[in-house]
Amino acid sequence: MAFVRPVRRMLPDGNEAEVMPYHVSFEGLEQVIICRDDEDCDAMVKCIFVCAHRKNVIIIIYAVVSNHSHVAVLAAGRDSAVSFAREVKRTYSQLFRKKYGETKVLCRTDVDVQLLDTEWYLRNALAYIPRNAFDNGADNLWDYKWTGFRAMFRSSRETSRPQSWRPVSTLSKRERERIMHTGDDLRQVRWMINEHEELEPSGACDARFLENAFNNDQSFFFKCIGTVNVAEMTQKLIIAPRRKSTDAEFFKEIQALARQWYQHDVTELPYTTKARMIPYVARTIKTSVPQMSRGFGLPRDVVAKLLRKG
Repeated sequence: MAFVRPVRRMLPDGNEAEVMPYHVSFEGLEQVIICRDDEDCDAMVKCIFVCAHRKNVIIIIYAVVSNHSHVAVLAAGRDSAVSFAREVKRTYSQLFRKKYGETKVLCRTDVDVQLLDTEWYLRNALAYIPRNAFDNGADNLWDYKWTGFRAMFRSSRETSRPQSWRPVSTLSKRERERIMHTGDDLRQVRWMINEHEELEPSGACDARFLENAFNNDQSFFFKCIGTVNVAEMTQKLIIAPRRKSTDAEFFKEIQALARQWYQHDVTELPYTTKARMIPYVARTIKTSVPQMSRGFGLPRDVVAKLLRKG
């Protein structure tokens, strides 16, 4: 098992920092439709980038569909990623209410943030995100407008920008409010809008990070998109973080993880190995200190201390 190491990036505020990748999901509960048409999808995409700029995180890749959205971000810490997620929900809720006059609809939209701290988890999440375009009936990923897929591996194909594209940085305040749905100062961003006033992912996503995650191999990226286990990633990224497991289910999950990573039962692992697993489990499974204490066979105060360090 290879763990993901922090990378250094220039954040939107102009400061350089070590950042880690996080998966953020916005899931419409009870089949709530949060994007009812293309105009809504466009607004959600712009909301994602404006909130990322506002909360000082970097977008790697995203996918927006009718009842949920997924985003991978680079953030200096989990608090920053969570703050970004909450800001997207708050801001898009305002746009939704303004357009439809409906209140509390987005209250039934759940938000979750997961650290992608192993290479396996990172690659599968980054492949899973654009794969969600097929949930909205897309025949192929190239033509689906509401994902960052088209920003990736552009050096391997034509990269010239059409003359009809316009830098967001040149928009007037009135244009920003109409097109980008914000009064925020965006004069320093490198984003572009196309002839339809839609935000283009190239220049807005950190394609370099994604490409490095796939060894700068486009065919490897496509292979992962085609072979990603959708059911498994939905369980890990969407269902498990939101559903509390019974002790029996929890033990089964950590047992499978221990065998996958270390080829041993969790009860056979030394303390140092359990200490490495516990922060990861806490981030990817909805659990508690008492349940982890029971599952890993460690005192509660030891588990709590490990979580504070992790």
